Formats: sequence, structure tokens, C-alpha cells
Amino acid sequence: MFEWIILAALAAVILYQLYATLGRRVGRQPEDAPAVVPASAPQRDLKAVEAPPEALSGIAALRARQGDFDIGHFLSGARQAYEMIVKAFAAGDRETLRPLLSADVMANFETAIAAREAAGRTEKAEFLVTPRTDLDSVTVEGDVAKAVVRILAEIRTRSTSPEGEAVDDRRTADLWTLQRDLKSKNPNWTLVRVDVAEA
Repeated sequence: MFEWIILAALAAVILYQLYATLGRRVGRQPEDAPAVVPASAPQRDLKAVEAPPEALSGIAALRARQGDFDIGHFLSGARQAYEMIVKAFAAGDRETLRPLLSADVMANFETAIAAREAAGRTEKAEFLVTPRTDLDSVTVEGDVAKAVVRILAEIRTRSTSPEGEAVDDRRTADLWTLQRDLKSKNPNWTLVRVDVAEA
């Protein structure tokens, strides 16, 4: 009986030691460190700060003014406009060209069409493959947005003149600058410049 009392006392001492050791936090704990914020530290705002449109550039500047601008949709429209303009120019269709071109570009096209007509030559253009359009750059100045589109195309031109008929297949690489007034409700872009792209 006495042995049982001794064993019970030893067990109590061992349990107390285990509790004293395991129940105590040893060393520095992460929560012990006070949260110190220097007075000079800038306060971070978790909300995104929107930059004013004039501080943005490129596509970001355009989307700040025209939130629904989509590159894929724009390039698809640019390709359709390109095909329409090339075919209308070959056919001498001034009525189709006028709303799509700036006054300067229309004047240049008109000169070329008139010279072709004076020579008694007619043309018809067709595309051998679907033209490729890539967005080269975007700028926004004031209320005017300009987008430069790189266009690669393979065109077959059939021409008829007093000398006879001719067929010309050629590959073209152009840079077309399209412009839009961002204040206008008209969503269409106008061709304001045509340049030959560098190979």
C-alpha cells in the first residue's frame, strides 16, 4: 500500500514537470513584437489609384476615354475597311471612299483615280488571301485618337486599257494611320495617312 502512495506521488511530480515545461512558451513569439510603424512611412491605400487620362499613354490612354475599346474588334474593323477602300479605289468608287478617308487622303486618291480615267484604264482588285492586320501604335492627343495599323496583303489587280488587259499579283506592306474624334458619337475611324511599311 505504501508503494502505491510513492508511485502516485512520483507520477504527480512527473505530470507537474511536463505541464510546467510544455505549457510554457519558450523564446520570443511573433506576437510578442510590437507593431511599430515609422511616422515617416507612407500610408498605403488598398484601393487602386486611377491616373488621370493625360498621364496615360497608348492603349491605356485610349481605354480611359473609350472603355469598350477592344483590340481584336478594332483590327477586324480595320481589315474590313482596308478591303473596302482598296476595292473602291480600284473601281473609282468615290462615294464609298469619301466617308472613310480624310480630306487630304481623298484628294490624293481622287488625283490617282482621275489620271487612270483620263488614260482610259479601269481596274478591279481582289485579295488572294485575307489581309493581316496588326496594331503598331496608339496615341491620344486631346480628344483625338490615332492608331497605326500594319497591313500585309496579297492583291491581284485586273486592269483594262486601250493597250489590252493585264493581271498584276503583288504583295503589299503598309502602315495605315486611322483617326477618331473621341467626343464624337460616331464610332468609325477615318484613314488619315498611308505609308509604306519597312520590310
